[in-house]
Amino acid sequence: SALERHGVKKLAPEGEKFDPNFHQAMFEVPNPEVPAGTVVQVVQPGYSIGERVLRPAMVGVAKGGPKVAAEAKVEPGPVNEQAEKDA
Repeated sequence: SALERHGVKKLAPEGEKFDPNFHQAMFEVPNPEVPAGTVVQVVQPGYSIGERVLRPAMVGVAKGGPKVAAEAKVEPGPVNEQAEKDA
């Protein structure tokens, strides 16, 4: 394209680690399948010339899923019931 001939590169960072120098976080997504801080959705691609950012990519970022928290919440139930019986 005309932009590429002038050294402009499109930033489409899906799957990359969030970098505030190149990305603008628009929202967080609970996703237990990817590490927290990973770009999981590109709302609008960004553009750069060399190392200079013309427009940061607008992205959705994974905040890590509730998988560990959900398991932790399920486990204490029976333990608490047993503790009440022993008391």
